[in-house]
Amino acid sequence: MDLRKRDQRTKHSLVKTRSFRQERFPAAVISGSSKAADGENGEVEYFKKVIETMAAGSLRCVAIAYCPFNWEIFLTSDEELEHWLMPEDDLVLLAIIGLKDPCRRDVKDAVRLCIKAGVKVRMVTGDNLQTAKAVALECGILKSDADAKEPNLIEGKTFRGYSEKQRLQVANKISVMGRSSPNDKLLLVQALRKNGHVVAVTGHGTNDAPALHEADIGLAMGIQGTQVAKESSDIVILDDNFASVVKVVRWGRSVYANIQKIIQFQLTVNVSALVINVVPAVSSGDVPLNAVQLLWVNVIMDTLGALALATEPPTDDLMDRTPIGRREPLITNIMWRNLLIQAMYQVTVLLVLHFDGKRILHLENESQEYALKMKNTLIFNAFVISQIFNEFNARKLEEFNVFKGVAKNRLFIGIISFTVVLQVIIIMFFGKFTTTVRLSWQLWLVSIVIGLVSWPLAMVGKLIPVSERPFSEYFTTICNSCKPSRLRNIGSSSENEGN
Repeated sequence: MDLRKRDQRTKHSLVKTRSFRQERFPAAVISGSSKAADGENGEVEYFKKVIETMAAGSLRCVAIAYCPFNWEIFLTSDEELEHWLMPEDDLVLLAIIGLKDPCRRDVKDAVRLCIKAGVKVRMVTGDNLQTAKAVALECGILKSDADAKEPNLIEGKTFRGYSEKQRLQVANKISVMGRSSPNDKLLLVQALRKNGHVVAVTGHGTNDAPALHEADIGLAMGIQGTQVAKESSDIVILDDNFASVVKVVRWGRSVYANIQKIIQFQLTVNVSALVINVVPAVSSGDVPLNAVQLLWVNVIMDTLGALALATEPPTDDLMDRTPIGRREPLITNIMWRNLLIQAMYQVTVLLVLHFDGKRILHLENESQEYALKMKNTLIFNAFVISQIFNEFNARKLEEFNVFKGVAKNRLFIGIISFTVVLQVIIIMFFGKFTTTVRLSWQLWLVSIVIGLVSWPLAMVGKLIPVSERPFSEYFTTICNSCKPSRLRNIGSSSENEGN
């Protein structure tokens, strides 16, 4: 069939369809002309209500229409086709279709978990405001129709028309933004960041790239996402599932919590070792831990111990915590409390062994060299065993049950067991290298008891309340109070100028 015959068949089909639609819907012609008949106004309002009803049912509406064309003046040359524009007036309405884009089954649970974790989910979409409202109610972003009011529910045009000051005031309250452009999403991200929020943005299109780049955390979709969006983001979600955002939050908090565990554990080791060596060196010129022993402590504690705590998997209680602010200190008051309790206990016990160990161990009748080696070996062994027990305490900074979930982390158990075996080998067989002597089973039991006491001590210490004000602020206040009054006045005046 040649082109001419195909065009004639298409013309016949269009005319027939138009005739059918006009017989059934005589007023279904939506015209851009101002001369529309008065009888058509009621029908136009009817279709508008149909569209609103579909939008309220979370349906995306698409209108299908055609324009009658005079085939006698059909464009044939390339030059005419290049300058030809699609007519926008005198369209004949054929149908209005409502497309359902249902939420995934796990989206509602994911939104609920985010809200539980203190993460506010905001939906910014180009859909009709009523469609956006219905979807938000379906997935739990809006709890009820009472919440679907401005400024919780807002159009992008309205938000765009606000001044910068007004946008900063409204941004915190917005939950759903409909009929929005990519620039509206960018303005919302900028307003939230200026208000001090940590903002994460999801997107897949090229137009989402500015917002993904501006956000603190950009999350691009791996399947539907464009290359520009992926390059502008920090994380790529491979399955394009919003529920993966919960996993991101979960693992992010787990990494942060594990870093805090490592810091508390290593600070306890370093503070204890420092005091145990410095105090005897200043008082008597003798140090209980020599260079080789300190090197071994650093190897097993800073390497193996950190590895054991860094591999702690995320737990459900992480989602019950409030989000960490931008200016929150990495070392919290709870960590300082735990650190000081454990360090003070270890320092006290080991210094007592250092200064009065000969009498406690009944070594008065032994030679001076043997008594000194025996005492220092016990201090070294008790110190290492105490760190092994304290490693369990570092797993749970606030909870009483430090053994919760430990069986699931086989790497942690393996590292602890490996450390214990190495410590036994060093004490029993490498005495010449570490300047130690073999310990009897009684002294091994003493070392274990010294380390074991750290568990109930940690539980009792967690009952001690701590201030919500960071310790660093107390130190800053003390330092400022020690400054001369002239310098304090200069500092306060500069702060006022900055405000």
